Parts: sequence; structure tokens; C-alpha cells
Amino acid sequence: MSPSPEPEVLMPDRPKILSSRMVAHSRLFEVESLDLRFSNGAERTYERLVNHGHGAVMVVAVDLDCRVLMIQEYAGGLHEYCLTLPKGLVEPGEDALAAANRELMEETGFGAHHLEPLVDLSLAPGYMDHRMQVVLARGLYPAKLEGDEPEPLIVSWHRLDDILSLLNRDDFHEARAVAALFIARERLIQVGDRGAT
Repeated sequence: MSPSPEPEVLMPDRPKILSSRMVAHSRLFEVESLDLRFSNGAERTYERLVNHGHGAVMVVAVDLDCRVLMIQEYAGGLHEYCLTLPKGLVEPGEDALAAANRELMEETGFGAHHLEPLVDLSLAPGYMDHRMQVVLARGLYPAKLEGDEPEPLIVSWHRLDDILSLLNRDDFHEARAVAALFIARERLIQVGDRGAT
């Protein structure tokens, strides 16, 4: 006897925005307060960080030996140095792939001949409207652009097939970088790249 199908779950309508106002802003962030009414009549106030349309990219740059380029950079939110992937904002007039290649050159000293969008990730959807496009970069070549980092970044290579070892490090814990590595590894397995398994 086959299992019965799962019942269809109907999503409620999005809450109605009764009012919105900016309650704080800085050089980088704006905080918006939203007064909401949910479909069941409940009313709540939510606050969120507003992005104003600036896209962002994170780059998984993989060489022929299936090693991934990573950087050590200062993370102001934690006040410590973290191992992560190259990333940055999409500049006005730039598309995500061009931004990914530029950030890769600025932060690692390598460019990529082949860039493939993998997934669009939200960062903390409960209170941020930011999204980040994860890009797989292959066909790497030396190319350096001047970036806006306050100090030189430490660049290192790590095996893409050994993500679990990275997770044992105290300095590797950025959730979006962890997700990006697993997603890139699965993509490389799908296309049959050697060294991805």
C-alpha cells in the first residue's frame, strides 16, 4: 500500500502594511519600522534593515584540483578575523557576474574565465531584506584589482571535498559561506568535475 500524499498547505496572504517609517539610519544601514496586520487580524510591529536595492555576491572560486580560494578578513560584527569566501556589493551598472569577478580580483588576486550563478540566498529574512547571489568561478587566472579593504587580506586554498575539516576550525562559521561551499560542491558533482567528490 502506497503512502497517502501530503495534504496541500495553503500559505496565508502576506500581512498588510498599515504604516512604515524609518527609525534610524547610518552610513551603511537604515532601520525601517513596519506596522503589520496579519490575515488572522493580529497586529504587530516589525523592524528590518533596509538594503535599497544594492545586490551582493559571494564567490566560490575553484581551481582544476578542486581547491577553493578563501580569505581571512576582519568581521566587525564579531570583532574577530574570520575565514570566508570573497564577497561584496554589486556596483551601479554592474551585473552579478561582473561584480563577482571584480570582487574575486580585488580580494584574491585571481579572475575567472567561467562564472556561473548558483543560488540566491537571503541572509536573515526575519529582519533583513538583503540577498546574496552565490557564484561559482572556474578557469582561474592571476589578475589583481585594487579594492577598498583597509588591509591586505590573507588568501588561502582549501579542499572543496573536505568542508567538514573547515567546520572544525574556530574561524570558519559564516553560515552563508558554509552553504555556498556545499551548494558549489553539489553542482560540481552534478557536472562531473573531477575532485568534487
